Amino acid sequence: MSTGIVLEGGAMRGMFTAGVLDVMMENGIEFDGAAGVSAGAVFGCNLKSKQPGRAIRYNKRFAKDWRYCSFASLILTGDMFGAEFCYEKIPFHYDPFDLEAYRKNPMPLYAVMTDVDTGKPVYKELKEGSGIDMLYFRASASMPIASRPVEVMGHRYLDGGMADSIPLRFMQKKGYEKNVVVLTQPPEYRKDPAGDMRVIGFLLRRYPAMVRAMARRHIMYNKELDYVKKCAAEGSILVIQPPEALHINHTEHDPDELQRVYDIGRRTMEAKLEEVKEFIR
Repeated sequence: MSTGIVLEGGAMRGMFTAGVLDVMMENGIEFDGAAGVSAGAVFGCNLKSKQPGRAIRYNKRFAKDWRYCSFASLILTGDMFGAEFCYEKIPFHYDPFDLEAYRKNPMPLYAVMTDVDTGKPVYKELKEGSGIDMLYFRASASMPIASRPVEVMGHRYLDGGMADSIPLRFMQKKGYEKNVVVLTQPPEYRKDPAGDMRVIGFLLRRYPAMVRAMARRHIMYNKELDYVKKCAAEGSILVIQPPEALHINHTEHDPDELQRVYDIGRRTMEAKLEEVKEFIR
């Protein structure tokens, strides 16, 4: 059976995912395919390039750098997470992304984004890890309001989590029969409706389809959680998730907090190590 891994987003809750993936890589666990959303994509790419430790390293190093994530960056560049700094300076200069290893790894990696003109999810296989691929990574993680839409090949995209937060069905349709699903919320979590939709609607008034997607996101997400639980009960997937809420800010600037959540990911995966090995065998 083909094995896949599905990586939910969640901004800096993604440090949990980084810890999970590092333990997997350190223990030689590999998959036939992967799909990541938002932080799940931009941190999960290190699984394909086989670079354990990279995500926690550069996030801690630049946590307090205004160019990486700040309101100053939002005002000056239009993106809270600085596009040039995050997707050019860091991966190609400060903490190099191993493009050679990424391209040699036969595992397909799909990133999920939301088309702002339709409100629908779009899935792209990212084979090169640079150029247009880096734009797709950025698009997948571009939070509405805190980011500008990312234009690629005539289409405009934002955070994939607005349209498909847990792309398990996508991976199953691709033929991956056994999937490990990494979530960044605890087992009892249910998503509430978005905040004041009048404010969101005003700020995103140029993108009505995106506003509609955000208004119904909690419905979509909770249905996906129900589907995950159903598949887990049937034994076709294995879920890895934090035992309790991570309580970390979306734009966390404290390196100690990043390390704390990363360590929870490591401990959770270490406890699941033999179960995962048996599941994908």
